[in-house]
Amino acid sequence: MEIVCPAGTPASLRAAVTAGAHTVYCGFADETNARNFPGLNFDRAEMRDGIAFAHDRGTKVLIAINTFPRAGDETPWHRAVADAESCGADAVILADLGLLDHAARNHPRLRRHLSVQAAAANADAVNFYAESFGVKRVVLPRVLSVQEIAAINAETEVETEVFVYGGLCVMAEGRCSLSSYATGRSPNMNGVCSPASHVEYHDENGVLDARLGGYTIHRVQKDEPAPYPTLCKGCFSAGEKTGHLFEDPVSLNAEQLIPQLQKAGVTALKIEGRQRSRSYVAQVVGNFRAAVDALEAGRPMPEGMLARLSEGQAMTTGAYKKTWR
Repeated sequence: MEIVCPAGTPASLRAAVTAGAHTVYCGFADETNARNFPGLNFDRAEMRDGIAFAHDRGTKVLIAINTFPRAGDETPWHRAVADAESCGADAVILADLGLLDHAARNHPRLRRHLSVQAAAANADAVNFYAESFGVKRVVLPRVLSVQEIAAINAETEVETEVFVYGGLCVMAEGRCSLSSYATGRSPNMNGVCSPASHVEYHDENGVLDARLGGYTIHRVQKDEPAPYPTLCKGCFSAGEKTGHLFEDPVSLNAEQLIPQLQKAGVTALKIEGRQRSRSYVAQVVGNFRAAVDALEAGRPMPEGMLARLSEGQAMTTGAYKKTWR
């Protein structure tokens, strides 16, 4: 199976390629991609150079243009698609119906993948995108079990790509109204979920408050790990109970489910983390490449060394085994 790896910077792209990534995904330094954070992403020259570096070493590059264009101001998104093609991208990752239509009509030779932001979670939806816009691959949302993924693959010829490691989005992908409400910046319009500019930590008599947009999301005692304040993993009070709504702050790790995902017909395994360091990228990519190579050669998969890289040093298989509260 193909390993699809994150690259938030040119240095991370080189690290991912060197560590054995089959494919790298990245984005332009603007609001056309859903990781629009300061200090991340690529200008056009960096993208051309990064793609050349990857291609010289047999690695493909996908460009995420996966936010939703503003009404009456679609030009930045149209320009991003055109620039992706001229830079030599192997495919673009799109979510918006209008942008998919634009790419299919104006850039027919540019391969199109459907972003997880589109939240296509059944075979009918997948086949609609393929038939209407020539989509060749769909990134499935992180709310499906292995059995549900297998059922989709049984009813479509479209390649499927699934997340196997990193941040765990428990909302409809990219549609988080909570983050938009708290910060005024929309994940699927501005490309920013829980933007760092709105994050604050306050120490009050040894108790640390983690806040987002002025709202307290977590309160932890001294020496307890303080998670990044993401609303979907916030600690809420309802009635007499206080706790995490879906999951404790943890990272997705489906490494040991790779054989099951292969049997389910999955084409590509996606690692989340374009905002992470090149050291993180290299370690995670190396681990998953070793696992996939062992599976292909018929050897036992190596035990992972990813626990210390995970959020809160804890991991979950998320919806793959339907263990959410």
